Amino acid sequence: MDYYIIIPAHNEQDTIGLTLESLVNQTMQPKRVVVVNDNSTDKTSSIVSEFANKYQWISLVENSSSDAHLPGSKIINAFYKGYETLDDNYDVICKYDADLIFPSNYLETLASHYQSDDRLGMIAGHCYIEKNGQWELENLTGKDHIRGALKAYRKQCFLDIGKLKSAMGWDTIDELLALYYNWTFKTDDTLKVKHLKPTGVTYNKASKYLQGEAWYKLRFGFILTVLASAKLAFRKRSFKYFKDYIKGYLKAQHEKVDYLITPEQGKFIRDFRWKQMLKKLF
Repeated sequence: MDYYIIIPAHNEQDTIGLTLESLVNQTMQPKRVVVVNDNSTDKTSSIVSEFANKYQWISLVENSSSDAHLPGSKIINAFYKGYETLDDNYDVICKYDADLIFPSNYLETLASHYQSDDRLGMIAGHCYIEKNGQWELENLTGKDHIRGALKAYRKQCFLDIGKLKSAMGWDTIDELLALYYNWTFKTDDTLKVKHLKPTGVTYNKASKYLQGEAWYKLRFGFILTVLASAKLAFRKRSFKYFKDYIKGYLKAQHEKVDYLITPEQGKFIRDFRWKQMLKKLF
């Protein structure tokens, strides 16, 4: 299978070389890797250039943007800068972070999953972070959720869902829309990806309301947003997150922010979420 990989990178001089080295060492190498240097002020660009000079399937795209690390929009906008440079001769397109180390059989294992299931739209491994010298699962979400750091899409699924949404929560939106279009997704427990920087450590304070806004844009409705906010705040062990999420939702509602999905897609997502919760309760 032909893989195209896009890696947005902002000040990743300490990690991007390790990420690229792990892709170079894959048992099934990607056909194209595009690193989007997104307004970095460190040596990210020069490190990527060294790889690009050595491997013709690696390229560098320079992009100017804000220094603020807002989850969602900044990363997805950088992704599209890389996407614009590619043709459509791929089987799988990936959005990967610039601070990952992949096991050498990673892409080959993904391919085996895709080849065994024609309706599989997305597949990934799990992120592990280092704690006290040990690599532990980065347990921020359920194990069936594919983290935004390591998304890989079958081409037709990627096109059906309307590609990636420029908003916080895009990595949940894509899964829900995949289900809407009758695709499946899953994770492989055997694929342990080293995540060198824990999620969210560089987020700007301005991002604190964006999760609630994202749930509004997804047409969750207020009750589902309250339940989702409570669950996520509990995971993060802080009631402050709950208040920020609800404020973000109400602010978006008051300002009548544009929705990201159609009313039909919104109904599907609400029904799916309620079924999930009832299943866990009963």
